Amino acid sequence: MDLRYTETQEILKKMARDFLTTECPKALVRKLEQSEEGYSPEVWKKMAELGWMGLIIPEEYGGMGYTFQDLIVLLEEIGRNILPGPLFSTITGTFLIVEAGTEEQKKELLPRIAQGELILTTALLESEGVFDASGITAKATPKGDDFVIDGTKLFVEMAHVANHIICITRTKVGTSPEKGITLFIVDSKTPGIICDVMPTTAADKLCEVRFNNVTVPKKNIIGRMDEGWPVVEMMLRKGAIAKCAESLGAIETCVEMTVAYSKERVQYGRPIGAFQALQHKMADMWTAMETSRYLVYEVAWMESEGIPCAKETSMAKAYVNEAYKDAAKWAVRLHGGIATSDEHDIPFYYRRSKAADIAFGGTDFHREIVAQKIGLV
Repeated sequence: MDLRYTETQEILKKMARDFLTTECPKALVRKLEQSEEGYSPEVWKKMAELGWMGLIIPEEYGGMGYTFQDLIVLLEEIGRNILPGPLFSTITGTFLIVEAGTEEQKKELLPRIAQGELILTTALLESEGVFDASGITAKATPKGDDFVIDGTKLFVEMAHVANHIICITRTKVGTSPEKGITLFIVDSKTPGIICDVMPTTAADKLCEVRFNNVTVPKKNIIGRMDEGWPVVEMMLRKGAIAKCAESLGAIETCVEMTVAYSKERVQYGRPIGAFQALQHKMADMWTAMETSRYLVYEVAWMESEGIPCAKETSMAKAYVNEAYKDAAKWAVRLHGGIATSDEHDIPFYYRRSKAADIAFGGTDFHREIVAQKIGLV
């Protein structure tokens, strides 16, 4: 395992950092948080021209054909800067189509995704709020050559601007919760879909989506009917790793800003970074950052190489969740009162650390998986 950046990754990293610094300054982030759409179509178009939406899409479908590990490099930079919008939801939806879509679906959708013409999101969570098959109760009932979907999905990222919603439904009650799960690509303009943006701490445009007698063609099924849960597990695994990469970039910003501030802020006649108690806390923050980096890039490499990594994914997600929240908390404390102001950048990361924790499974959820994998459950 070689965790050093390749030449391609170095170029991607620099390009992403330069682009985000120029095109997505914090003033724009503040504006987009308050906007109805939650993203900038102009920035979205420029990102498409750089190939970000098509980064992991195979070249034969109009993408760049990069690896999952390359994507992690990009997402780390996005986390450093903060990029509001539907890129993350579109990428995770793309995982499903690339992995399990029919040839017809791939030819129709992937080139348009790569060009930035389509925005995707995935509707998974329901009222139980659990990331396992037992929480799927939204029903898809056959009706001729179509299916009719009924149910409510919660915390659907950027659904209010998505062109297609990949809805995870129950088509049969089986011997286990994992049996009878089917995925459908649903045009968001289909009659019967009602979408409301939910107020959240992170202002990240999570939506409640209600499906009331929504008719979907049978050809829109992703993967095998009634056998969709393994595909969902793949998406959750890759999504968790991707969210870890985004969180890693945010941790880096929190730590670097705090260390820089501690060298400048003078109290009792010397920089606050000269006080041992604060030095030790920032040393802990730096150590957690580097530990997070190793965990994230190790599991990203394993995923890219096709090595089973369910345990390593949960190890990374559980650890990075806590590292991010801790780094953001101490960044606020060590900056003092200024870090509670809306004019300062640290609150962006503090609020988003709460959202990143629960995305694709919270800390306790992933601790349980690790416990299972090491034979404790």
